Amino acid sequence: MKNISLLGSTGSIGRNVLEVVRQFPGRFRIVGLAAGTNGRLLREQIEAFNPEMVSIGNTKLAGELAQSLPSGWSEKIRTGVEGNVAVATLPGADTVVSAIVGAAGLTPTLAAIEAGKNIALANKETLVMAGHLVMAAIKRYKVTLLPIDSEHSAIAQALEAGNQADVSKLILTASGGPFRNLAERDLWAVTPEQALAHPNWEMGKKISIDSATLMNKGLEVIEARWLFDIEIENIEVLIHPQSIVHSMVEYVDGSVVAQLGVPDMRIPIAYALSYPERLRMNLPRLNLASASDLSFSRPDFEKFPALKLAYQVCKRGGSLPAVLNGANEVAVDAFLAGTIRFPEIALVVAETVSRLPREEGASLTAILDADLAARMQAASIIEALRMQTQQRLGKDVLSPELPPGHIPLTI
Repeated sequence: MKNISLLGSTGSIGRNVLEVVRQFPGRFRIVGLAAGTNGRLLREQIEAFNPEMVSIGNTKLAGELAQSLPSGWSEKIRTGVEGNVAVATLPGADTVVSAIVGAAGLTPTLAAIEAGKNIALANKETLVMAGHLVMAAIKRYKVTLLPIDSEHSAIAQALEAGNQADVSKLILTASGGPFRNLAERDLWAVTPEQALAHPNWEMGKKISIDSATLMNKGLEVIEARWLFDIEIENIEVLIHPQSIVHSMVEYVDGSVVAQLGVPDMRIPIAYALSYPERLRMNLPRLNLASASDLSFSRPDFEKFPALKLAYQVCKRGGSLPAVLNGANEVAVDAFLAGTIRFPEIALVVAETVSRLPREEGASLTAILDADLAARMQAASIIEALRMQTQQRLGKDVLSPELPPGHIPLTI
């Protein structure tokens, strides 16, 4: 029996994790749940899985949750960052699924590693922001880290076919999102609703927008650099609209090993939870005969500059990946709120990266400081964009003209 603490239980990944656990009650037990603000769903999960401890966003939500549960439950409810850490380090847990969205996942994931927990990682921001610290901690505390992202799970499976020393390059596939065939000029008019409509996967809002900008693939490139200890120059991205080939590994002899499957997150989740075994999943099987053509193409770095920016930031390293991530989270929120336009997400992130200093060999404190500085700087840039948009109200607000004084998308 594997005892699991689940961080991000009410999100898309968290709900899928619990679906896998439901299918295999004799293999897995939920001992801890951590959620953000969805108290209603967390209460349902508590009733279904009866964990030892839970955490929710703040004290107000905790009070409301306690009132909806039987007496005695208030002692088991924690809140905020401290609550996430408490669930992540719960003595009864041997495995922590890190599925909190964004930078909020870093601190509890590191705490879990330091407490000797094995990690099933869906929170890519943990490695994007602090890959050098996290992988050093994995070695120091002799725990296992297994990826849940479908692309990184695919690479981990493909690496079983050979030796790390014989790897030539990693190939991450990307669906291309909902706008891969849209003209670049038309991106200025897309709505949040359109950007949230991913063609192949059911995901949360943040990752759906990141997939539309290809920032998600950029974050995955940085994650792969640390997860598989490979230089950024040896990581390639290919657009694969069918989402059948989840990623590939090319070896020095020219062999390319790929992992294929239907686009369902329960497959990589089950693999991470059951490794080195495989679970017999009750899911549709891949039918290659009816899968039509499988196509691959190179990404358009000019149309989707967020991916190019992620490569540049990864090469420079230090504290800049934390800046990239923090600025992107703020920019995505602003787009969803209707404050900025779709192409301005990447512009805000690039502008933020260009304005903040790079710190070499950043400590956890320095990384968290860089994240905070990035959020403040991005918010300031967004406010300037909003004011400029107001000044253009008599004109075509969706014109693709760049804001006056804009710094080009380079670092």
